[in-house]
Amino acid sequence: MTDQRLWSYKEIAAHIKVQPDTVRSYRKHGLLPPPDHVEGGKPYWYADTVRAWVASRPGNRGRR
Repeated sequence: MTDQRLWSYKEIAAHIKVQPDTVRSYRKHGLLPPPDHVEGGKPYWYADTVRAWVASRPGNRGRR
């Protein structure tokens, strides 16, 4: 089953336990995958996209 909920910077930040500005910085520096959806100029990612990105991050060591 796939999770097609769209997450903003705020939801991503909560998931990886950082501030939303940190997630914005990740995107600015090309460390975040491209958004799955853009609405009103705001980027959104599917929850599954974020989870796959988190799992593949260097130094992840099983963090959730």
